[in-house]
Amino acid sequence: MSTPKNPFAFGMVASVLAATLALGAGVAMAADGPLRGNVRVVIGSSSTGGDTYQNSSIVVDKLADKLGVRMKVDAVGVSAAYRALDRDPRGNTLMIFHDQSYLGHLYGVEGYKDPFENYTVGPTIAINPGNAYLVPKDSPYQTLDDIIEAVGNGTTVRVAIQPGGVSEIGYTALKNAIRIEHPGKEDNLVAVNTGSQADKNQLLFDDQADLINGSVQANEQYTRLPEDDQKAMRFVWLTARHDTIQQAPESGLGETDRETLLQYVEPNVSVTMGDEDFTFDKEFFFLYNKDMDPAIVEQIDATLEEIYAEGEIQEEQKKSFFIPDFMPSDEAQAHLKEKASRYEDIIDSLKK
Repeated sequence: MSTPKNPFAFGMVASVLAATLALGAGVAMAADGPLRGNVRVVIGSSSTGGDTYQNSSIVVDKLADKLGVRMKVDAVGVSAAYRALDRDPRGNTLMIFHDQSYLGHLYGVEGYKDPFENYTVGPTIAINPGNAYLVPKDSPYQTLDDIIEAVGNGTTVRVAIQPGGVSEIGYTALKNAIRIEHPGKEDNLVAVNTGSQADKNQLLFDDQADLINGSVQANEQYTRLPEDDQKAMRFVWLTARHDTIQQAPESGLGETDRETLLQYVEPNVSVTMGDEDFTFDKEFFFLYNKDMDPAIVEQIDATLEEIYAEGEIQEEQKKSFFIPDFMPSDEAQAHLKEKASRYEDIIDSLKK
C-alpha cells in the first residue's frame, strides 16, 4: 500500500481508522455484557435544571462512553419514572433518584412504594451536600438555637417545606429535637406545605414563613443581597455531615467558601436525636426493575468502579458541588436500608 502524497490526507485516513477501531472496541465491550441497545435513564424529577438531572447526566455520560451503548437521561418526574421502570424488566430502562424514594414511602406519600421491597437498589453515585435551611437576613433568629429556644418558649415558627421527602426530613428532625429539649412545645413549629423551591422562596419574601428549606445551589445567591432587600436570606443550618462538607472544594459555591459553610453544620449547629446529633446527606443512587437480569447490576457496578478508579469523574462532580460517593449495589443497599431505618425512628417518634 502506497503512502498518500498529501500528509493531511494520510492523517485523515489514520484518524478515521483509529475512530473505527475505537468504535469497534466500544461495540465489542457492549456486546460482552448484557446491557445493550438504547438505554433510557429516568429520574425522579421533571426539571432539567435541578441537581438530580445534573448529577445523573455526569454519571450516565461516563457510563455510556465506557460501555459503548446509547444512554439518555429523561426528566419525567417521580410517578412517570416509576411507571416506566415497572414496565421494563429487560434493562433498557433504569432509574436514578435519591433518598426521597424511601422517605416518600415512610411519610406515606401516594405513589411511593418501598424501594427495598419493590425494586433493586443499585449503586450510590454522589451526595448533594447543599440541603439547607434559611431565614430572612433581617430575621431576629441569628442561629438555629435561637429558633429552638423561641419555639420552646411558646413562639410559633413557620417552616416552608415540600412535604414527603428530603425537604421534610430536616423539619421532622428539628421538631423531634424540640420535643426532646422542650417536651410538649414541638407543635409550635408549624409546617407550611408548598411545592417548588421558587414557592418556598416566595413564602419567605412575602413574610408567610419564618424559615424555609432550600439549598446552597439554589439560595446562595440570595445570601449576598443587602439586608434591606426583601429577598435577602441567611443560612442557619446545613443538614450534611461535617466530613461531607469538608470534601467540597475550598472555594465552596458562588461567593460562599467552604469554611463559611462549615459554620452551619454539626458540631457548630446541633439538632439532637437524643444520643447523637441529626445529620442528613442527600445521596443519589440507581434503582432497577426487580426482575432485571442480575448480570446487568454486576455490569454497571463493575463499570462504575472502573470509572471512579480513574478519578476524572470525581473532579467533574466536585465542580458542580457534588461529593463523589460510589458504593457498589450490595454495599449501597445495606447502607441505605440502615439509613432509612434511622430516619424512620425519627418520623415515628412524632406519631406517638
